[in-house]
Amino acid sequence: MSPGKLQLPIALDAMGGDSAPACVLRGAEMALIRHPGIRFLLYGNRHILEPLVARIPLLKAAGDIVHTEAVIAGDDKPSLAVRRGRDSSMWLSIESVKEGRSCAVVSAGNTGALMAMSKLILRTLPGISRPAIAALFPSLRGECVMLDLGANVESDAHDLYRFAIMGDAFARAVLGLSRPRIGLLNVGSEDLKGHDEVKAAFQLLKESATDINFHGFVEGNDIAEGTVDVVVTDGFTGNVALKTAEGTARLIRTYLREAFASSAVARGGALLASGALKAVKEKLDDRKRNGAMFLGLNGIAVKSHGGADATSFCNAISVAVELVTHHINARITQEIKLSAKPQPALETAGGEPG
Repeated sequence: MSPGKLQLPIALDAMGGDSAPACVLRGAEMALIRHPGIRFLLYGNRHILEPLVARIPLLKAAGDIVHTEAVIAGDDKPSLAVRRGRDSSMWLSIESVKEGRSCAVVSAGNTGALMAMSKLILRTLPGISRPAIAALFPSLRGECVMLDLGANVESDAHDLYRFAIMGDAFARAVLGLSRPRIGLLNVGSEDLKGHDEVKAAFQLLKESATDINFHGFVEGNDIAEGTVDVVVTDGFTGNVALKTAEGTARLIRTYLREAFASSAVARGGALLASGALKAVKEKLDDRKRNGAMFLGLNGIAVKSHGGADATSFCNAISVAVELVTHHINARITQEIKLSAKPQPALETAGGEPG
C-alpha cells in the first residue's frame, strides 16, 4: 500500500550492505516511484553520497544526507559494534526512529549489530520480553510469515506465545489477511509430541483470550504447503529452516540450469518452456520477500539481506512502509494487553511469564 500524499520519513543506513551505497540509493529511488509520499534520511559519508545522489534527481528532491564517517563492518561482533559504533550510520539511523525524526529504519548491514543496537536504542514494547525476526516464506498458497528467524536461540512457552501474537499482526499488515491462521512448528501434529516448552505454548495459544486463529501444531513440510499463514518457532529452529530453504532454492535453480544446458535437445526444450521457467524463477526469487522485521521493538526496524540489489532493497523499504501505515506496533500492543488476561497455569519447565 502506498502512503499516498503522506510524508513518511524513512531512515536508511546508506553504508550498510555488500553493495552499499549504490544499491541502497537505487533501491530508494525505486521505492520513491512505488511510494510517492515517503522521504529519506540517508545516513553515511556525505563526500561519498552527495555525488551519487546528485545523479538521481528523484532522490535528491526527497532525500536528506546525514553525515557520518563511521561504518559497521559486516564481520564486526555485535558487542564491539555497540561499544564503538555510536557515531556510525547504523546507530544514528536507528536513533532517528527513537527520537521521532523517522518512522522506520532500513539497513542491509551486519544483522547481529543491527539487532543489538535496535534492542539497546529502541527497547521493547510493553509486555514483550524478547523481539523476534519475522520474514516471508513462499508457499503453494502464496506466502506465509515465519518467526523467529534467529533473534533468540532459545525461547520459552511465553516467548512463543508472544511471537504468535506478533506474527498475527505482521500477517495482517503485510499480507492483508483479516484473520491469519497461526501454526506452532513441531516434530509432529499430534498434541502429545514435542518438548515441554512447545506443548506449553500450544496450551497458551489454544486458550488465549485474544482473537488469534490458532491452527495447532504444524511440521516442516507444512511451511511450503501453506497449511498456515504464520509459522511460529524459536530462533535456532527458524534460522536453520530459513537457511535450508534458501539453499534448497539455489539447488533447484542450479539443477534446472545444468539439465537444460546438458544437450542440444535440452536447450531446445528450455526454449520451448521459457515462459514456464520464467514463472518458476519469479516464484523462487527471494528478492520479492526481502525485508525482515525486528518485531517487538518500540520502533520499526527492517533488515535487508546483506547481498541485496536495488530491487531487493526497494522491497525491504516497502515492508517498512507497510508496517508504518498499518500501525503494526499499536496492533501488537493491543493484542498483548488482551493476552494479559489470566492464562492457564503451566506445569512445565516454562516458568511464569517474563
